Amino acid sequence: MDQERPSVASSSLPQTTPTETSDQGGSGPHSQKSDTKPFQKGNNRNGRGDRPGKKRDMGRKEWAKTKVDKRQRNDMEQASKRQRVDKGETELPIYATKFSDDVLASEERRPKKKVAVMIGYAGTGYRGMQFTHDHKTIEGDLFKAFVEAGAISKNNADDPKKSSFVRCARTDKGVHAAGNVISLKLIVEDEDVVKKINDALVPQIRVWGYERTNNSFSAYQTVDSRIYEYLIPTHSFLPPHPSSFLGKRLEEWAEKKNDLEAYRERQAEVQGYWEKVDQEIIKPILDEYDEDIRGILKKALYLKGEETDQGKPNGVDENEAEDVVAKANKDLGQESSQPQSHAGPSNAESDTSKDPESHARSLLISEASKRLRQAYITAKRAYRIPEQRLNRIQETLNLFLGTRNFHNFTIQKSARDPSAKRVIKSFNLNKTPILINGTEWVSMKVHGQSFMMHQIRKMVGMVALIVRCGCDPKRLTESLGHDTLSIPKAPSLGLLLERPVFDSYNKRAQNELNRDPIGFDKYKDEMDKFKQEQIYERMYRDEEKENVFGNFFNHVDNFPCETFLFVTSGGIEATKIPIKPGSGQHDPKDDLARVEIDGEDSDGDETKDTHGDEG
Repeated sequence: MDQERPSVASSSLPQTTPTETSDQGGSGPHSQKSDTKPFQKGNNRNGRGDRPGKKRDMGRKEWAKTKVDKRQRNDMEQASKRQRVDKGETELPIYATKFSDDVLASEERRPKKKVAVMIGYAGTGYRGMQFTHDHKTIEGDLFKAFVEAGAISKNNADDPKKSSFVRCARTDKGVHAAGNVISLKLIVEDEDVVKKINDALVPQIRVWGYERTNNSFSAYQTVDSRIYEYLIPTHSFLPPHPSSFLGKRLEEWAEKKNDLEAYRERQAEVQGYWEKVDQEIIKPILDEYDEDIRGILKKALYLKGEETDQGKPNGVDENEAEDVVAKANKDLGQESSQPQSHAGPSNAESDTSKDPESHARSLLISEASKRLRQAYITAKRAYRIPEQRLNRIQETLNLFLGTRNFHNFTIQKSARDPSAKRVIKSFNLNKTPILINGTEWVSMKVHGQSFMMHQIRKMVGMVALIVRCGCDPKRLTESLGHDTLSIPKAPSLGLLLERPVFDSYNKRAQNELNRDPIGFDKYKDEMDKFKQEQIYERMYRDEEKENVFGNFFNHVDNFPCETFLFVTSGGIEATKIPIKPGSGQHDPKDDLARVEIDGEDSDGDETKDTHGDEG
């Protein structure tokens, strides 16, 4: 969630995009085109990147000074409303309320004040922060609560723009915020207005308080920087299983590049982890079954990422064991059972009268598959990360510091796009893991001036891949260069906006404006309790229930394509040697959206937004 800032040309682009490099001169997400021209602002006067005739992206200050054609903007909005009416859709968005003329005429006029409102929320169940016409969002619920509490008049209840509603930082679907700021004009005469607003909100959205500001204050234009936190289970830094597609390629490329000794040294603290799990936990389970069934189960376990004679990958997700069993049964000419997630009964259940023996056998295999799958999940969650690996994570995070070109860490930006340059002030790992329900977690906090769409999640994804794959950290530095890479973004589940920073405004507010500073220190106790109960507990619960991180990295490990092989000793070279499926088989690159989009993409791909887009 981060299409951020100062690109007028890109602010109207859809927020949900299945390809990561569609604007970088390639033909798709796996295009490996390398830019050879040096990065230089204004180097290409004809447009952004290699798109002739397009205006270049502006810097933040230049963008802020650009005069908005309000008449044209309003005309476009009215045209959009007419289109919705023509389609039979309701004219008012779901967050707006239109009162009758009699009610509006009888309403007492009350003075409004420009304020900065400090808020926090858990993003679960919401379509992100930003207003959308027909989806439930954080801003939508806040706006309705302001109206219900009397902080926004009934006359202004149909349009947030009438109250000059502006957010500091936008968060995507599923992303949380312990601290965020919005600026708007509110009626704050009542001393208990904050309590009234909170009473109108669900517990997962809170208003901490507000501060009076000068009339020209804009939360978006005034913010100096933002601090995000990312929580991740430590088992995410375990190496890929040796039988996985990526696990095999790591060894192959290390040997090919004479890097085997250095590669194994970088993996010394986790060397043999999976071999021990297979021997001590998996083998005893397999030994309980007869040779025929054991062969099917081994096929599901040990042929991950391998290609059959037809070139079709057998790699599977941990939650798709039933599918593997069905395929394995089919290979042996057996009747296959459908996954339990399907709406109807399985073939095995419906055909018991026809072939009871086959049905019983299918049930036995399915049960065994579930046992093995759970055994691997349990083994992952039992992992406790050593200090040496924590140090490797921090050393890798440090490579992001300073002003860097993050074109590979967002969408639709080329290496020559000036707006791809971002400043990272700090990126720190808390080296004291916490243990929740048997799973060990670590926290990373990144402080940056601004972030682009998906930038933080891709930064975390890159660091995790480098550490878990025993990759030379210099690969991260190369990813900040001109070559185009497809970096998977880590799950949104772990992302949290901790707080925005308003240092420059606060100095001016105290020295010139006689206003109190904008900050969250006075709400620390409330926020800590909220984070624990509404945010952290949701993260832990969702991960335990859905195995989000385990499934994400398992899919990356078994993605049967060259896309992610830049983390091998072959580096970027390895991504330029195509691994093609056999004739008649689907191209695994078509499944890249599963890694890139993963169901947690940007909200509102039909909305336009010119304010902060983060995370």
